[in-house]
Amino acid sequence: MTDSSLAKSKKIVLGQIGRVYGIKGWLKLSSFTSPPANILKYSKFMVKLGDRTELLQIDEFKKQQNGIKVHFLGYDDPEVSQKLVGREVSVERHRLPVLSEEEFYWHELEALEVINLEGHNLGQVAHLIETGANDVLVVKPSDQSLDRRERLIPYIKGSVVKKVDIPSKKIEVDWGADFLD
Repeated sequence: MTDSSLAKSKKIVLGQIGRVYGIKGWLKLSSFTSPPANILKYSKFMVKLGDRTELLQIDEFKKQQNGIKVHFLGYDDPEVSQKLVGREVSVERHRLPVLSEEEFYWHELEALEVINLEGHNLGQVAHLIETGANDVLVVKPSDQSLDRRERLIPYIKGSVVKKVDIPSKKIEVDWGADFLD
């Protein structure tokens, strides 16, 4: 795959490369997947290095109590591996598993308009936060929103989140415009 075709594909960030580990170029890998070990289902990742995109391939990994350690093919020296530290790893969207009709990836919810049962536009989903109890929609004001408030709305399917309509780019919620976050 060429740099230009990599740049044109829709990339989904799955994790971030942490510090160098050991003397053979191993790296710590922070996973954004749930559960974290699911990131290991992908052996190849894209990483942005300056103005180019490089394809990385995991040739070995270790699941440890304090996280995941990986070795990328061709990165056999700590000094060489150091250039990857802090970089996000991503895959093309089409490589993600297909979900059921009732399931969504977080990235699919971002930028959707949030409308409450009274028909008020509360803004757009900026991102989601994972908490111990439930995920939370971070809703930022948009040009069409009722006001300029940022809202934190729990993603509780059924009681708060009534409907997610990806094609219409809307989420319907049972959340009053005057609710305190």
